[in-house]
Amino acid sequence: MADEALFLLLHNEMVSGVYKSAEQGEVENGRCITKLENMGFRVGQGLIERFTKDTARFKDELDIMKFICKDFWTTVFKKQIDNLRTNHQGIYVLQDNKFRLLTQMSAGKQYLEHASKYLAFTCGLIRGGLSNLGIKSIVTAEVSSMACKFQVMIQKL
Repeated sequence: MADEALFLLLHNEMVSGVYKSAEQGEVENGRCITKLENMGFRVGQGLIERFTKDTARFKDELDIMKFICKDFWTTVFKKQIDNLRTNHQGIYVLQDNKFRLLTQMSAGKQYLEHASKYLAFTCGLIRGGLSNLGIKSIVTAEVSSMACKFQVMIQKL
């Protein structure tokens, strides 16, 4: 429990620090979101490397996504993804109904517009993990009343 609280505090301070150190133009151009996503990308690469060192090779893309939803997500956020959907054409939607990094926020509409800066790190985390497993992707997130959906679009090489 203590490590979860530390992770939440670290994440909030990271987001706050990036936005405080940014100049006005960087915030407007989305550079802060990019910086947070790049941080998450590097962390995701490192975590996947550590988590998969004793794991058997994955059969396919779907197998990798199941690993992300179960093992990876459980290790990072202490719960599995609530729902994984795919169209079997390279698009996956991961849904977390009680996303831990947003549970401290109020569910009001005025707070939902600020949610993107708290989701950027996690988008990078997913993208970095997939990258280290040989999958190039674009990860976007949307939030509605504290339920988060991460859309992963696989880019064919």
